[in-house]
Amino acid sequence: MNAMPYGPRRAATCPGYAEMRILMVSEDLPAPAMGGLARHVLALCKALSHAGHHVDLMGNDDFPPEVALDAMNFGGQFFPELSGQFSGWKEMPLGVFMPLKRSLLAQRFARTMQRRAGDYDVIHYHGHLANVAYYLPPSVNFLQTRHDQGSDCLIHTRFRRGEVCNDIDPQACAACRTHHPNALQKAISSLAVRRFRYEVKKGFLRHKTVFVSDMLRKNLSRCFGNQQWGITIHNFVDTSHLRNMSTHEQITLPTDQLRVFIAAKLYPAKGVSALLSILEPHLGHRIVMDIAGDGEEEAMLRKRYGHVNFNGWQSMEATLKLAMRAQVIVVPSVCEEACSTTVLEGLLLGKTVFALRRGGTPELGIYASRPDQLRLHEDLEGLASALLNYTPRADCVVSPQSPADASHAAGRLLALYSLPPGPIATLTTSRLDPWQGRSTKAGHPVGQSDAGQEVTRATDFQS
Repeated sequence: MNAMPYGPRRAATCPGYAEMRILMVSEDLPAPAMGGLARHVLALCKALSHAGHHVDLMGNDDFPPEVALDAMNFGGQFFPELSGQFSGWKEMPLGVFMPLKRSLLAQRFARTMQRRAGDYDVIHYHGHLANVAYYLPPSVNFLQTRHDQGSDCLIHTRFRRGEVCNDIDPQACAACRTHHPNALQKAISSLAVRRFRYEVKKGFLRHKTVFVSDMLRKNLSRCFGNQQWGITIHNFVDTSHLRNMSTHEQITLPTDQLRVFIAAKLYPAKGVSALLSILEPHLGHRIVMDIAGDGEEEAMLRKRYGHVNFNGWQSMEATLKLAMRAQVIVVPSVCEEACSTTVLEGLLLGKTVFALRRGGTPELGIYASRPDQLRLHEDLEGLASALLNYTPRADCVVSPQSPADASHAAGRLLALYSLPPGPIATLTTSRLDPWQGRSTKAGHPVGQSDAGQEVTRATDFQS
């Protein structure tokens, strides 16, 4: 298919790196209702393009780019060449994971990428087929960012029947396709899981891998063994959108009311329905709630909670405006969030953020501007109780600079792009990232994790 140009290119301006030709790849783009992964990719495309690099994007052929409006205006070309990701292979009716499904799809994606590999210095994949690296030869300079637990979990979330799943037995995975799998269903699903994990593991040993949280790396080691499978570069946001916004809108509420904002997909793993059930007696009285998001529970929740403002799916700009109006941001996910964009945005907007102490969320405390800004709780009951007793702050200052900005992440990734093909594990040193150990004005530490490992040939990360 023909490439679709989006705007003029810029001259190379990124200090320390010659202009690079980068092919970004994600089957999540374009889409009429973009999630966090799609927004992550577009923010990175724009940051790299702004730094003077040649960035093109390969995505799906299911939607025209126009469905994403001007979000696709990142300065490069778009290639709608990925297909087949929505093919179900009758897994749900049969109650099994099909052994060949993900292998054949990853092989197709890999062939599509490889056809264009000669035109680029690096291919960077953000998607749901962690085994695609297995089908790319070692000579291709390939890097993938893992955004979820799909490196070893075929439903990507490690969340089953209302609880976090820590089971690593492939036979146990059959219960994610049918509630009561028989012996044949267990055998088929087990074969699919074993094959997929084998391909992912071999691919990680062949190519570069980045995880958006340390939690993802540590959880992966349960299945793959304890070694350096890649490095962590936390999720990020385009802080230019935050800086360009005016001060948060005036909140005209009685002093005994609290305006709360939630941005989440409306299905059980995100915990929205469970939290609303706990807070129900206080909704519309003590709590004024705005929710942005759609999903399988939306109709039921709209019918039950008439005092809650359900806004449906919202664009990034509209979501941020709703967040700016709130006094508190709540992320009630009961699954293990890898690296919640909503948490990052709330912290950078200066809001107090309430969430559960699970997944990658605790790691994001390093981006808080004050020690009590990210408030973590063991369960939703404790979170709800703390929320009802919270006294709103008078000031919410947008963070002017943060290592969670897309431009900072772009600099770190350029260091990885510039390396020769091969796994990151053989190329890392213990040298620290420039933000590591720095402090904010409030004296709160900015970074204390091993996510700051740098690579041997990259002498300095650009911020």
